[in-house]
Amino acid sequence: MRKISLVLLGAVLGASAFTFGAQTQMLAIGARAASSDTYRQLNLLGDVIEKVRTDYVEKPDEQKLVEAAISGMLASLDPHSSYMDSKSFDDMRVQTSGKFGGLGIEVTQEDGFIKVVTPIDDTPASKAGILSGDLISAIDGDSVQGLSLNQAVDKMRGAVNTSVKLTILRGESKDNKETRNFTLTREEIHIASVKSSIMDDVGYIRITQFNEQVDEGLRKAMQSQLKDIPADKFKGFVLDLRNNPGGLLDQSIAVVNAFVDRGEIVSTRGRNADETQRYNARPGNDLSKGKPMVVLINGGSASASEIVAGALQDHKRATILGTRSFGKGSVQTILPLGQNNGALRLTTARYYTPSGRSIQAKGIAPDVEVIADVPDEFKGRDVESKGEASLKGHLTNGTDEGSGSQALPIPTDTAKDKQLNAALDLLRGVKRASITPGDTPKEPGKAAN
Repeated sequence: MRKISLVLLGAVLGASAFTFGAQTQMLAIGARAASSDTYRQLNLLGDVIEKVRTDYVEKPDEQKLVEAAISGMLASLDPHSSYMDSKSFDDMRVQTSGKFGGLGIEVTQEDGFIKVVTPIDDTPASKAGILSGDLISAIDGDSVQGLSLNQAVDKMRGAVNTSVKLTILRGESKDNKETRNFTLTREEIHIASVKSSIMDDVGYIRITQFNEQVDEGLRKAMQSQLKDIPADKFKGFVLDLRNNPGGLLDQSIAVVNAFVDRGEIVSTRGRNADETQRYNARPGNDLSKGKPMVVLINGGSASASEIVAGALQDHKRATILGTRSFGKGSVQTILPLGQNNGALRLTTARYYTPSGRSIQAKGIAPDVEVIADVPDEFKGRDVESKGEASLKGHLTNGTDEGSGSQALPIPTDTAKDKQLNAALDLLRGVKRASITPGDTPKEPGKAAN
């Protein structure tokens, strides 16, 4: 297409062989000038590194100097382009595979300690009796004080069948905690990216991240729910994407295809028009049997989550309920740099919903806005996700950019989950006072006939 456009442009201009040759020569000169200027800047970078290497007060790590220069260059592009050294690259591949050698605990950091959010069922941590709320004060006898969360996680991960000792502080009072030691053997941990349950006449499916396990996990959950809920009583599906940060593009496409049988799902557009790629649903992959569905989103729903919500919204296949999503509408490509050199995570395209909408810095606006109740422990704190538009150096999307929305933890007690209960009532045809005034609940999205 680009070649045809150039030929047509030459014909319209009536360019002679001489004129075309002159234009070509000018372009070549311009290209050489640009290249020459780039090499001058690279020489400058080399001069700076050499000055630091020879004159800095202490001998620097030259590899770290180069990596820092690369990281700075990529960070100047946008918030999502970055350099990964070989270890970070390996960690990224572990995360997207959905399985790794570890203990099976979700953790966060609190007051210098590593706090257990929850032990994952049937893992070394849960079998050993580690509890939610336990504080890890030491790993293999080394204090966690001064370690970042990632550093602590790295110390707990390791090869399968190796052991690690955790020192745990347990107790209700900060000043009166019991110290316990646990020696655990690492096992291969499978991240449960798809969690599902049957809520009477509704199939509930939550996707926590889009790793390699999602497509298979979703299909198993749907097949089980369609089998266990009588067809004449099945009101539909709730697909919960709240606080889902995204992940793999192909997995988001597979999720949409599980609910639609035809049409475009998403397109990606790079710098050049001929780099546009369109991804369409494959007939025969829709497992939903036309059942209505509601998709839950909030300010923590980003990237692949927004691809799913945007596609189902454009196809009028689902009602989107909750609050505005994060607004990350860019595609990152992983570009390996050779053995032991890590990789680039480079923003190479924007993605667009089937109707041609760019979500970048705008997010997905729900069809029905339901604002979650703020738990007591979060009252008085900022519970709003500022969204992509607040990130320094983000790719712009005109002047109409989103302002972010709630990104609260999802209540463990479903009775207190205002958004989930609004979705259930919507599927069951029950009117709720919790719907934001001015919003008219519409019939939940159904598959096209």
